[in-house]
Amino acid sequence: MSFRVLTAIFWWVVSGQIVQASAPARKLPATPQEVLQWINAYRAKPQPQRVPDVVRTMSGLGLFRDLDSGGVYLGFIAGTIGSNPEKAEALIGRMFPMPPEDQVVLVRAIAYSGHPEWKALLAGFAERMPARAVLIERHMSGKLPNLASLPLDHSPAALDIMWGYYFASGRFETINRIVSTLAWVKEPNNVERLTLGNMAKWTLASNAQQDKDLLDWLKREGGRHPKPVAEQVAEVVEAAETFESAKIRRDAVAAIEELKRKGPASARSMAWWGMAGQTALALGCVVASAMGHIEIGIPCVVGGAASSAALRFLTPQP
Repeated sequence: MSFRVLTAIFWWVVSGQIVQASAPARKLPATPQEVLQWINAYRAKPQPQRVPDVVRTMSGLGLFRDLDSGGVYLGFIAGTIGSNPEKAEALIGRMFPMPPEDQVVLVRAIAYSGHPEWKALLAGFAERMPARAVLIERHMSGKLPNLASLPLDHSPAALDIMWGYYFASGRFETINRIVSTLAWVKEPNNVERLTLGNMAKWTLASNAQQDKDLLDWLKREGGRHPKPVAEQVAEVVEAAETFESAKIRRDAVAAIEELKRKGPASARSMAWWGMAGQTALALGCVVASAMGHIEIGIPCVVGGAASSAALRFLTPQP
């Protein structure tokens, strides 16, 4: 090969690198809706190096102030940490500075991450979060649950955490936990569990409509659950493949109405978190179906549905 050809190749490579280096960085999400869109698109092309900047944006937008509606963000940060163990310390470090009140989310995200050295990570960042010393100690001592033992029947936020973790990592451990709540879809005595089970069913169907990996996993793994759950998974798959998630909503509303009408007095009204979820949704969209469920009455901006959106969607209207 001649010197002239080699020189031409050299300058072609160098100029390409210069163009690549000088290309403007992709714009960070600037609104809550853009953050949610970014989260939803993340698992198709993970960019963990951008997550700290987006986390600071979340903090600046006040998305961590209401933990009842912020579960998807907490879960997403946890999933990023857990799926990037070698980079975790550097990624967390770049999430600072963070206001003390928002550090609750970061502490829990580290504890929920599943990182093999999550306790060492928490201890290493404890000095930068002195206001969260009690919370850090309780997680490290095992007084508070980790992701695998987080109760799912206390509030919709726990389901949102599971979804957020999946959005960041693409791992199905948290989806498996969401699927387990389908055992409550026909709960005869407890309106909270009945509502949560139906939330899970609707969010699974809504996400599986557009996420082939999730749909394939449900087809492959759904039958391994106990029969009542496996039957519900089959209905989720059918709804996703035929784009008939509206039927899930109709069935859920009927079941909730029946239990509230016939059940004990303690089950005749939504739990306190039901009202909290509706209040949060009144302030803006958290997550809703990509197919555009305008009947929710809020902007549908993110693929798939999170539980805080499903709560209002599944609550029978007067």
